[in-house]
Amino acid sequence: MGHNVVCAAGLLVVQADILTYATVGQLFVRELQREHFQNEFEPFLYGRVFNDPMVFKCNRELFPDLPRWLRFTQRHPYDNGFLYGTPLQGDLGKNTVEIFVTNKRSYDTFKERLVINVGPAVKQMPYQAEFFIELREIEKVLPSEVQNEIKKDIQMIWGTDKLDYVNITSALDRGGRVPLPLAGHYEGVYVKLGSDQPYSKCLRRLQTEDHQRECKAGGKIAGDCSVCTIPANCVTWCKSVLIDLSRPVPPPPAPTVGSGILAWGGEFNPPDSPPDRDFLPEYIVTVIIPFILAIILCLILAYVMCCRREGVQKRDAKTLDIQLYHYHTIHDNSSELRTMADGRSGAPQPRSTLPMFNARTGEKAAPQYPFDSVHIPLIMAQQEPNVDTFPRK
Repeated sequence: MGHNVVCAAGLLVVQADILTYATVGQLFVRELQREHFQNEFEPFLYGRVFNDPMVFKCNRELFPDLPRWLRFTQRHPYDNGFLYGTPLQGDLGKNTVEIFVTNKRSYDTFKERLVINVGPAVKQMPYQAEFFIELREIEKVLPSEVQNEIKKDIQMIWGTDKLDYVNITSALDRGGRVPLPLAGHYEGVYVKLGSDQPYSKCLRRLQTEDHQRECKAGGKIAGDCSVCTIPANCVTWCKSVLIDLSRPVPPPPAPTVGSGILAWGGEFNPPDSPPDRDFLPEYIVTVIIPFILAIILCLILAYVMCCRREGVQKRDAKTLDIQLYHYHTIHDNSSELRTMADGRSGAPQPRSTLPMFNARTGEKAAPQYPFDSVHIPLIMAQQEPNVDTFPRK
């Protein structure tokens, strides 16, 4: 137990170990409050408190996950986190849990070490019952105020005040379906309580055949067991069961020890050779039939591609003479133009097509005036060489 240590210029705060205790067979709940970390750290640095979102991450020391009996839940960064679970006899001893908290506004990181000492069971609870609360979620049941409200209702039904929580489990951990993200849809929670007092009359009705028939018919159990002070804490009785540990379960019968010698079943005479097998049907199905289908498809395709063509002569016979004449004229002219173009490919370009060409002198003159060359004629003074055709200002 030492003083708080501030490291890395306020980026990481490591606090002293927190010691707590848990009992075998009884529910353990530890609420991780956001206000605790804000009140411890923010006034020390800034002098004021923020309502910042906090994200908790918990794991066993030197391990990536929590102990097998411990679970963690946090619905939203603005909600508190909960460590909860029920230790068993094999979990006796010291359990060290590292808690990392990240401030999502300033991204400061806090670290705590929670040391849980698991001790032996101090109460005997041979009479246990598990109740299903349909209109609750695990985060809404773990706070101590809600647990007390549910326990008061069960105490009235059970007829005794000697009740303790054994376990609280979300219906999702029992294979339940994820509800729709709409109002009025909940996950559901299983709540198990135990006592050393026997069951009441209405609780014993859960084990009767009449109750089973009512559940199959869609009915609800009536009488004293319908006590429910808060509608959200009402129990779904058709999904509730009694777990009677007061009567020891008889061990299974021991196996009968024989002589160790198997009964004589006669000699095994293996066959000399396997029976003959006819592969012709399989060969026909896998080879012959696909081959025949492929040949038929090829014949159909050849008939469509070759036998269904009209031909040039038949096509020309159905075409008008004037249309054929136009076609042949365009085709012949195009062929003649291609032939002339191929003949000019090796000859030099005529000088008359070059820009700024003088037909009299054969010279190419560059423009000497700063005006737009687009308006200069390509061939200047071809008929009258003494006339100046350049524009003047």
